Amino acid sequence: MRREGGYTLTEMLVVIGIISLIAAVLTPAILGQMSRARAKAAQLQLETLATAVENFRSDVGRYPTQQEGLQVLVQPPSGVEGWVGPYSKTKALKDPWGQPVLYVPTSDGRSFEVESLGADGKPGGTGADHDLKAPEQ
Repeated sequence: MRREGGYTLTEMLVVIGIISLIAAVLTPAILGQMSRARAKAAQLQLETLATAVENFRSDVGRYPTQQEGLQVLVQPPSGVEGWVGPYSKTKALKDPWGQPVLYVPTSDGRSFEVESLGADGKPGGTGADHDLKAPEQ
C-alpha cells in the first residue's frame, strides 16, 4: 500500500503551538509600540493646536474664551473681527483616543493650556493613561 502525502494531526498541532508561542511573545511588544505611537501623535497634535491658538491671537488680538474653546480655530465666531482662519485643518478636535482635546485659558486671559487626558480620558494616570500638555508657547 502506498501512503498518500500530507500532514498528520500531531504535525499540525506542533505548528499551531509554535505560531501561538511567537504570537504570545510579539503581541505585547506590538501593543506597547502602538500606545507609544499614539502618545507621540497626541503630543504633536497638541503642539500644532497650541500654535493655531497663537495664530488666532495674532489675528484677533486675544486668546479664545473658555466658551469659544478650540472650535474658533475651524469656524469663525460671530462678532469677532480679524479672523482669517481656519487655523486648524482638523475639523474634529479629538486626540488619538477619540477624546476631545481640552482648552483651558487662564483667568487673566494671558495664556492657555491645550491638553489631552490620555488613553483613559481621566485626569492623572501613568503609562498610556498619563495626561499630555502642549509646552508653553
